[in-house]
This record gives sequence, C-alpha cells and structure tokens, in this order.
Amino acid sequence: MLDYDVEAARYDATRGGVPRAVAASRAVLALIPDRCRTLLDVGCGTGLVTERLVRPGLQVFGVDAATGMVRTAADRVGGRVVQGNCHRLPFADESLDAVSAVWLLHLLPDALTVVAECARVLRPGGVFVTTVDKDAGHDVNSDVDQLMAPYRVRRAYDGALRVTAAASEHGLRRVGEARFTGHGQGRSPNRTAGDVSRGYFASALALDEAQTAALAGRLSGLPDPDVPRGDPVYRLLALGKTG
Repeated sequence: MLDYDVEAARYDATRGGVPRAVAASRAVLALIPDRCRTLLDVGCGTGLVTERLVRPGLQVFGVDAATGMVRTAADRVGGRVVQGNCHRLPFADESLDAVSAVWLLHLLPDALTVVAECARVLRPGGVFVTTVDKDAGHDVNSDVDQLMAPYRVRRAYDGALRVTAAASEHGLRRVGEARFTGHGQGRSPNRTAGDVSRGYFASALALDEAQTAALAGRLSGLPDPDVPRGDPVYRLLALGKTG
C-alpha cells in the first residue's frame, strides 16, 4: 500500500487530473437519484472528484484516512471533509441518502467490510455507488498489458460479483451501472516500469523482488517507451438499499 500522506502532493498530476475527475463525477451523479439530499464520498483523497459532485439541493461530504489527503481536500471542499476510517465511518446509522467510493475497494483486502459500513449509514431507499474491477479497467490489450498479464492478481478485492454478493447480505441490490474513461491514465512503458518498481501495482500484480526488477526491465525495453497506450475505462455499480 502506498503512503497516501506522501502521495497527496503528486496524486492528481499522476492520476489524470481534472479530465478524469470530471468524467468520474459525471458518472457518479448520473447514478444518484434526484431525491437524494446528502452524499458521502468515501476515500475522497484530494477532493478533486468530490468538489465536482455538485447538484442543486445535494450536500456533499468527504472522508479519508490520510492526513495529507484530508488537508488537500479541505482546501477544495471546506469543512465538509473529515478524517476517518472507511471501516468505521463517522456517521450515524441510516443518516445519508447516498454514498460513493471511487477507486477505493480495489486497494482493500477487507473491502467487503467497507461495503457493509456504507450500507449501515444509508437510509432505506439510498444508493451506494462504487467502482468495481478497477484494475481490469486498465487492460486495453496493449504491449504493456501483455507483459503484465502473467503476474495479474486473479481475485480482485473489488470484483463485481464479490461486491454485489456482499452487498446483498446488507440489503443492497444492483439498480444501475455506468462506465467512464480514465482520461490521461494510459500507461507508457517507462512510467509503468517506474510504478512497478515503487510498488504502485500492489493490488493488481503478485511480484517478488526478482520478478519486479525483471518486469520493470522488460517494460522499459518496449518500443516508444514514453508513449502512453490507451486510456482505461472504469465501471461503476449503483446498489440501492431496500426497506
């Protein structure tokens, strides 16, 4: 797992910046019913997406565990961002109309406990919107993807079937889906080699030290090493709470 206090300073610039945030926020809002008046963005990071979850009558909050992320997000979203653990959200039972979690569950071995926690804070009739199969969204069948394929983790923490099965145990059922492009996230061989070396793909690849060095070397040897390959396409699920 990366140190997100450290990552906060460079996070947006290395993750597609505003274009990706705009695409994500539009896709999330499209799955939030008009009747919703409160939305909590869990794992809000720097708040780049959170500040764009704007709609008349919708009050948006953010929560993140990393001090550096919260500090940056607070500059954007103000006092509606709090520091907190996604496994024990600082909100009361059935207190929110909607919850979003974008690019979060894929990082967490205990992601299903977060699904349960998001269900806890939702009112009946509320909706939980989350990315699923995040790492698979990056596979555009490029030469970079082909080199990484032998090391891919086959059982993703945020696998759609895994998430929906856990959600159903907490009164959540699938009510919608959307996809959006991760603008600026296409992987070049050199950048990917650097990310492999620093452990960025911990949730996506199973590598020992020797394999890490070998894969980074093969990636750097690909043609056009600084040219990004295709942008990923991410998948969002909307899970409504019955009752």
